[in-house]
Amino acid sequence: MPNAPKTGGPSQATGAAALPFEEALKKLEEIVETMESQELPLEKLLSQYEEGTRLARVCQEKLSEAELKIQQLEKTSGGDFKLKPLQVSETQE
Repeated sequence: MPNAPKTGGPSQATGAAALPFEEALKKLEEIVETMESQELPLEKLLSQYEEGTRLARVCQEKLSEAELKIQQLEKTSGGDFKLKPLQVSETQE
């Protein structure tokens, strides 16, 4: 099927997750600009919206991972930073 339409299947989600944060953010910005600046058919708008949603989720996950790593950094007595073990609290508020 050489001309099969692209769908929002798992292969696209996996591909988006593999993108570096900066590239995912750039693609998301391009989608927003396209959606805001052009009158697109409804089908194209929905497709753009779905891809944008996937990219936004990828960006949020990558930011959450980075935030967790930053929270885990601790300064050693020598002035170096190292990751400290993650302490998960068992109580929920």
